[in-house]
Amino acid sequence: MSDHTKTGLTLTAGGALLARMKAVGVDYIFANSGTDFPPIIEGLAEAAARDIDLPEALIMPHENAAMGMAYGYYLATGRAQAVMAHTNVGLANCAIGAINAATEHVPILLFSGRTPVMEKGRLGARTVPIGWGQEMRDQTALVREAVKWDYELKFPEQVPETVDRAYAIANSVPKGPVYVSLPREVLCEPCPGDAIESPSRMMPVQVAPPRHVLAQAADMLAQAERPLIIAQRGAGSAAGFTALSQMASQWGIPVVHYWAIQLAIPTGHAMFGGMDPAAYMKQADLVVVIDCLAPWGPDIHTLADDCKVIQIGQNPLYARFPARNFPADVSLAGETANVILALAGAMAPKYAGHADKCQTRYDAVAARNHETRQKALAAADAGATTPMTKAYVSRCVSAAIANKGATVFSELGCPLEPMDMDHHQAWYQEPHSGGLGWSFPAAMGFSLANRGRLVVATMGDGSYMFANPTACHQIAEALNLPVLILVLNNNEWGAVRQSVTGMYPDGYASKTNRMPLTSLKPSPDFTKTAQASRAWTARVEKPDDLMGVLTQAIAHIETTATHALVEITIAP
Repeated sequence: MSDHTKTGLTLTAGGALLARMKAVGVDYIFANSGTDFPPIIEGLAEAAARDIDLPEALIMPHENAAMGMAYGYYLATGRAQAVMAHTNVGLANCAIGAINAATEHVPILLFSGRTPVMEKGRLGARTVPIGWGQEMRDQTALVREAVKWDYELKFPEQVPETVDRAYAIANSVPKGPVYVSLPREVLCEPCPGDAIESPSRMMPVQVAPPRHVLAQAADMLAQAERPLIIAQRGAGSAAGFTALSQMASQWGIPVVHYWAIQLAIPTGHAMFGGMDPAAYMKQADLVVVIDCLAPWGPDIHTLADDCKVIQIGQNPLYARFPARNFPADVSLAGETANVILALAGAMAPKYAGHADKCQTRYDAVAARNHETRQKALAAADAGATTPMTKAYVSRCVSAAIANKGATVFSELGCPLEPMDMDHHQAWYQEPHSGGLGWSFPAAMGFSLANRGRLVVATMGDGSYMFANPTACHQIAEALNLPVLILVLNNNEWGAVRQSVTGMYPDGYASKTNRMPLTSLKPSPDFTKTAQASRAWTARVEKPDDLMGVLTQAIAHIETTATHALVEITIAP
């Protein structure tokens, strides 16, 4: 029996909080400490002295990195992790990460200190001027719109139930971040420790579509003549990935990855329909939307009036978003992989009656998709210019990581379409909430859980600067995370330029040599930032040099298990 299960033992509330998180399944606490942390730090020391199991506390020099790493670790493992920040200022730095996690249904247990309430007379009361300067009337307002649930710890004996509730709600479908505020005085008080290791009595909510609704969807899909699948957030798991790939192939259904966040079927699959649903949507009589915040652009894509729509996902209607008016004739709610597997199972008995139709459709769709893919690959190859295009960089990265089972994170970096990706954890793109600075720390969180896997973080120069790169490189060195960072440098906010030219193709801004509010010149030498943390670095300007440098960088990572950065000059 471990020390903290003995009857009558007490811990500080700070120590009990940490121990309970370990008991419910948290592996890591990504922490940026402050003056509100003494009871947390004392709890860590107390646990070590008493041989109490705790999550490993990792020092994060910036809260954005903490949130990104918790996000990436979840993508790798499916297990929610904890982030601890310093009062209102630390929580403010967590807000972007909370917004990203909420948009993508990523569960994170977010904690922050709260300025001491008492000015004197109690352990934990205010001791320095910031105790007054950091107090807010409503600190939780900084993240309330992004979290599923929030609470402020009132008494030390609430610790076990509060942790259990936070963990259960974060992991309930639809998943997402939760927030708990921790007043310093409460953390300093004693908490009964005899129940810290007991099993939680609060389990996450699981959701599945009713059988009759699933049967209705299966009938609609089987009867459709020109079905289309649009996927944005992958297939949910390796099993979902395989099931969707098989179902699409058997039934001859194109799978389009419009603004994809994750991969749903291999890019080399005959039913991989590229990135734009426009051509298929014009003739579709049924569209299956798999976990898409915005499955198409209503202003640029046309859906036939009689076309039916089936929406699948943890929250198919994306209820937390005020305006999202895509049709949903049938909604199938649940974990994406579970719904795909259930739908595939419901479809299987119906195939024999539609085999000929499906084979004919498969042949036509495969030919069309092959032509689309060849055009995309040819366009990427044509980008071998000086400066080179992002698509060409994608082609080279794809070749360099071939057969390595690698995972690529892209944040306005390498586009998916020209790459050869074949497994469900092969590809992650930045969240649709647009909180930049995500790719680098998310890749590190993924690498923390999979040190033997090659993990590549690709990003634009602007995204790299948003990532607080000095902090991220320090973490990569401190934790020996063997990530490959690719900075695609076009000396500008490329996404902003594209938005302007899309809205005003013949406008004044589009005609200028230097578009207002987009330039990032003069560009820093990003290799110097990485070198400050002893990373292997290189710069590439000519396309003929890129493959050789990528090969060297990967060889360095595989040999030394330390990180590397390559800065690549690309065209605007």
